[in-house]
Amino acid sequence: MSEEFGEAFWEERYRGHTATSGTRPNPQLVAEAGDLAPGRALDAGCGRGGDAVWLASRGWRVMAVDISATALGRAREHAESLGADIAGRVDWVRADLTEWTPAEEHFDLVSTHYVHTAGSREALFGRLAAAVAPGGTLLVVGHQPSDHGPGTSHAPPPEVHFTAREVAAGLDPHLWDVVVAEARSRSTTDHDGHEITLHDAVLRARRRR
Repeated sequence: MSEEFGEAFWEERYRGHTATSGTRPNPQLVAEAGDLAPGRALDAGCGRGGDAVWLASRGWRVMAVDISATALGRAREHAESLGADIAGRVDWVRADLTEWTPAEEHFDLVSTHYVHTAGSREALFGRLAAAVAPGGTLLVVGHQPSDHGPGTSHAPPPEVHFTAREVAAGLDPHLWDVVVAEARSRSTTDHDGHEITLHDAVLRARRRR
């Protein structure tokens, strides 16, 4: 991964966000975690906290991790605006996912969406998978190759693209059951107000007991 995805990159990005951007949950999280019983969740690369707050509102106890102090500050403010019951369910942690290692076999859900780090993506996904408790769920969502057409302002660099099958290939088949590994298309609006089609790589796997 490129060094451009370090702390300075994310601080600049989140300082430029509007007050409400990133406060809604990612649609793939809603689709894949809506049927899970609440427990302990890790939101790796939480950004403005939309996913963490959604999980907390459904009864999860969430550790939400991000490299950006600006993002975490705004996420905390958003959670607090929704009341103590939700805010009290989220622990906000500032850490660089390139180096940070969560507790092994600790979380009932480990979720990461569109994470870009300066380090090895495969190593990161390995650490996140190791953090899933027996019987728990790993949810990885990212940019499917050819995610955006040329010339779109929202287009990420090629090195952040991957397929769900590539993530699944890194999981020990003796420990994991792959529930979903596919590409999904959805429509959204970019920062300039243009409607665009995104293609998500979605991996949901369950760790065997």
